[in-house]
Amino acid sequence: MAFDYSTIRTRLEGGVLFATLDAGPLNLIGVDLVRDLVFLVDTLYADPGDVRVVVIDSASPDYFSAHVDLTAVPQYTAEAAKAGGPGDASLGMFLHKLARVPVITVAKVRGRARGGGNELALACDMIFASRENAIFGQFESGTGALPGAGGLQHLTRRLGRTRAIEAITGADDFHADLAERYGWINRALPDAELDAFVEHLAKRIAGFPPEGVKAAKRAINGLTLAEPAHVRSDAATFQALIGLPESRERLDYLAGRGLQKPGEVERDLGQAVTEFRP
Repeated sequence: MAFDYSTIRTRLEGGVLFATLDAGPLNLIGVDLVRDLVFLVDTLYADPGDVRVVVIDSASPDYFSAHVDLTAVPQYTAEAAKAGGPGDASLGMFLHKLARVPVITVAKVRGRARGGGNELALACDMIFASRENAIFGQFESGTGALPGAGGLQHLTRRLGRTRAIEAITGADDFHADLAERYGWINRALPDAELDAFVEHLAKRIAGFPPEGVKAAKRAINGLTLAEPAHVRSDAATFQALIGLPESRERLDYLAGRGLQKPGEVERDLGQAVTEFRP
């Protein structure tokens, strides 16, 4: 079975598909990356072949995925819609489908995972991160919006009500150790140990009888995942909020300072959203 994409590098070994995001220095979730992720997920549903576990990481040492491409929201939404049916035209519903894919998925995070990039990681079954280099954040409140692709649903279930309100309305960055302590991620590991740990766990799970693993995941998903209606509601609210004049003014201000380009604003986005000057 071939896994051949323009923005994802793949390697299949011992039942584990290593899928490395390679969509530019920021790994923005845009048209091409969403298209490739949709193809990957559809393949895993239709015929996973020998794949038992998927490990998603990044070719960039600084960005797992910075966030969605804010200049192409309608376009990447159209690509995401190809993964679902009528009424499911949103990145959130595509990531909800990823969360239910019939293999185990692991996000291995180095660098920054914010906004939709963090929501991609949250849609995976597990997240392991570099203690020295990983940063997580949902910055949308700082621009007048909210997480629209599952972040609100996942973080509320993982962190609890009060910490989810802190993380989402505070719109700040969370280093890996704090993210681990809050329950955002499974573990923060020393960077030098991260690759070996994730590979060992992935191959361990891939070596077990697959039907039992899939049954366990289905049962856990049934107890913990959001209802589709809630994901659709968040997506619709996000789409409405980013069109408001105040949100557009803040996004335009950030764009003028270097949003979506490698540099200070993207490195310190949790701080940058507090520095709006009308």
